[in-house]
Amino acid sequence: MTSQPAAEWRIAEGYSAAVRPVLTGCTGAVSAAHPLAVGAGQETLARGGSAVDAAIAAQAVLCVVSPDACGVGGDLFAIIDDGVGQHAVSGAGAAPLGASTCTDDGAGSITVPGLADAWAEMHSRWGKLDLATCLNRAIAIARDGFAVSPYLARTLAAHDGRLVKAGSTDCPWRNLASGTRHRQPALAALLQAFGEHGAGWFYGEQVATQVARRVQALGGALDVTDFKAHQTDVAAPLCVRFDGVDIFLQPPPTQGVLLGMVLNNLQSLRPDNPYAAEHIAIELTDASFAFRERAHEGAALLTQPLQIDTLRAANRGGPRGYLHTAGVCVTDADGMAVSSLVSVFDDFGSCVFVPEFGIFLNNRAGGFTSGPNAYAPGKTPVHTLAPAMIHSAKGKLAIATPGADGQVQTLLQCIDRMLRRDEDLASAIAAPRWRSQAGKLLIERNHPSAEALAARGHHIEFMTPGAMCFGAIACAGVDSNGMPYAAGDWRRENWAGVI
Repeated sequence: MTSQPAAEWRIAEGYSAAVRPVLTGCTGAVSAAHPLAVGAGQETLARGGSAVDAAIAAQAVLCVVSPDACGVGGDLFAIIDDGVGQHAVSGAGAAPLGASTCTDDGAGSITVPGLADAWAEMHSRWGKLDLATCLNRAIAIARDGFAVSPYLARTLAAHDGRLVKAGSTDCPWRNLASGTRHRQPALAALLQAFGEHGAGWFYGEQVATQVARRVQALGGALDVTDFKAHQTDVAAPLCVRFDGVDIFLQPPPTQGVLLGMVLNNLQSLRPDNPYAAEHIAIELTDASFAFRERAHEGAALLTQPLQIDTLRAANRGGPRGYLHTAGVCVTDADGMAVSSLVSVFDDFGSCVFVPEFGIFLNNRAGGFTSGPNAYAPGKTPVHTLAPAMIHSAKGKLAIATPGADGQVQTLLQCIDRMLRRDEDLASAIAAPRWRSQAGKLLIERNHPSAEALAARGHHIEFMTPGAMCFGAIACAGVDSNGMPYAAGDWRRENWAGVI
């Protein structure tokens, strides 16, 4: 008798529903924030690459086609299950050592880009193909061009004032119309050289000097010494047990611990109906964000009780309104799974563009707040990026979403539906969502719990189903038979593919 896929994330039967089906492959699966990124991941797997190789390939394409969300001037976080254990990769840079203050935008908001070194570290540990091969598809798209989407064209227009203010009047992205074939020769050359020479080249004199010169000319303090001091951390992820299943979460400096706090407290409360469950999850989410500035404490916070009213909304509104980031999840024939997020923080990061390399630089210093997360030179702020991995004897599932402070909330809702409510994966992803933000409860208009939540005192603001604020799940898994599968989200441009 053939064993069934893991009950914790059952796969729906049939194709008549409006939800996107879960796709089952033979040797690998990819889910990512753009169809071209999925294609790059599939191509890399077909060449015999590992899940890490495929993840790098997909992430690199996202850096080419989604500069509003991510790029080589930004950061990368990942959880990797290599079949032996779980590893958390932290590709986040620190604030410049020579700065006395920081800003939320522009040259004073830039931290050391961590993505490139994270690629090098991941590839050295888990790669099978040459790094240059992993980057080939991204290089080709940057060199030959891709069609600017209507959404990207609108976003560029909306942020043109920021680009000008940040000193990027020479940015070739400005004033691009929808449908334009946009080529990026400088970025193609950067990726080509990085594939050939590695992290030492990127963080050495050639790249770092020109990036630092650009930032300093615009009033920032980023320096070559900051690049040389950078390193990628690889450590054990945080782990919580929810409904009998292990869930691995990104450790500090991210706020992944907040999801662990909510899951632990939700487990102990055991709501007895979906309306109570939605209310309690919202209240626990808001309560957890009171600890965001302490996220560097990591596992010590997981046992922290969260005080809430199980009947009435407090409307405390801890989560904020940032939206961006891009997700990539991959599994391969050997059972390796990767859950990852790449980001430049706000749209186009700091809006500082480095023309020599065709990259935008992040504005991650805008993540500093107060208390333990207050700004200091050489310090890394708390990050919003929170990829996760669900793992049991019956299978594993890499899962991630964009959405800044919404990441914890979107993952919570999907995990709760899959595990505690025993919904199939496709239905859990497709289900209507909510997002607590600034004292209001944003909720997709078709959410069945909206009326009950309003009755409990939540300040409801209805949103069009699929609005950007509700994220876009990327997920790829391996079932109990060792078969890879992936699912996309109908929200945003998220897609999935298998080989």
